[in-house]
Amino acid sequence: MRIERKRAAGLVIDIQEKLFPHMHESEELLRRTSILLEGLKVLQIPMMLTEQYPKGLGPTLEPVSMQLGKHEVLEKIAFSCCGDPAFMSHLRSLNRSTIIVCGIEAHVCVLQTVLDLIEEDFTPVVVEDCISSRNPEDKRVALERMRSEGALISTSESLLFELTKVAGTEEFKAISRLVK
Repeated sequence: MRIERKRAAGLVIDIQEKLFPHMHESEELLRRTSILLEGLKVLQIPMMLTEQYPKGLGPTLEPVSMQLGKHEVLEKIAFSCCGDPAFMSHLRSLNRSTIIVCGIEAHVCVLQTVLDLIEEDFTPVVVEDCISSRNPEDKRVALERMRSEGALISTSESLLFELTKVAGTEEFKAISRLVK
């Protein structure tokens, strides 16, 4: 199954100030996520952004929020983004069936969101190098479970080139610069 731009939307889950520093290999996570977000912007993929209990976990990490620009933040207390009616309403309004997922933590909010997206007949694409947990074993097991439940697993570079489809365009050149 090909991941197509016209069917795709992006979802950034809970990359927040107080939680992010505790993630395994957080600096690499931020670097790869920045490449993904910039590439999705080049490809004009609509984006969604969530924050889990921002009073306690703080706002979205500044480099991420700056990269996304002015964006509606969907606050939630349910671990799964799909547990929030405002999120589901916004998601459905995009009329996109493939949801590109990045964020934290892989074994909690990302996992539960992906399972619920599948249940709601969406196709989640989990960007493996753009998710993390405090413990890398938790991420590994969460990825296994998401894959076994039907989620597609990709990497930021592979996904961006799949969405780009052809070489020689201005979009291809911009994506190529990002991943170098």
